[in-house]
Amino acid sequence: MKTLALAAAVAAFAAGPAAAQTHHHAHPAPATMAQATAATLADGEVRKVDKDAGKITLKHGPIKSLDMPPMTMVFQVKDRAFLDKVKAGDKVKFTAEEKAGAYVVTSIDAAK
Repeated sequence: MKTLALAAAVAAFAAGPAAAQTHHHAHPAPATMAQATAATLADGEVRKVDKDAGKITLKHGPIKSLDMPPMTMVFQVKDRAFLDKVKAGDKVKFTAEEKAGAYVVTSIDAAK
């Protein structure tokens, strides 16, 4: 009987922390959209703009969101209007993602 009581006490003790974890009392505030975006921005320099093909060549620093090291490469652009905002030689901040095996610039602005 003592073994059964001991087993029940151990089970209740073990369940205590697990049960406490299911009750959410205080949470840190989620990151704002601006903070999230700032964390994914990459630095680059425009090397070439090809409006006809909808592509841009960027010499860029690390792109953390893609786990990509610094290099120079050609990207497609999500919106061809991006290509009207920049020219060769411009320093930029941009975001990119991989879509269907291609790297696509999803936002771009002149660096400040």
